[in-house]
Amino acid sequence: TMFCRNCGAELQENQTVCSQCGANQTENNASSPKDQIGGQDKILIILLCFFLGGLGVHNFLMGETKKGVTRIILSFICGIGGIIALIDFIKLLVDSYVVDPEKYI
Repeated sequence: TMFCRNCGAELQENQTVCSQCGANQTENNASSPKDQIGGQDKILIILLCFFLGGLGVHNFLMGETKKGVTRIILSFICGIGGIIALIDFIKLLVDSYVVDPEKYI
């Protein structure tokens, strides 16, 4: 299963344009903004991850509701939401974060 690089919507295997947001999915797309992730401003996502990442606020903003709810539960039950947020923060900084609304963690 593939997901849109802009909004995170599920795509067919050979689909080159997202049916929800219209973003081109090819690697050499000059109009695909590098400063966005999950359809949101990358700097905003990074700041939210740093300051409120333990509560999953950045996940909700990117459309990853399941991850956000899981992060809240993990933060209150065993306190590891902040550790997972630190991992997300590093992935966001090095551009290796993949928006996947179907994952729980």
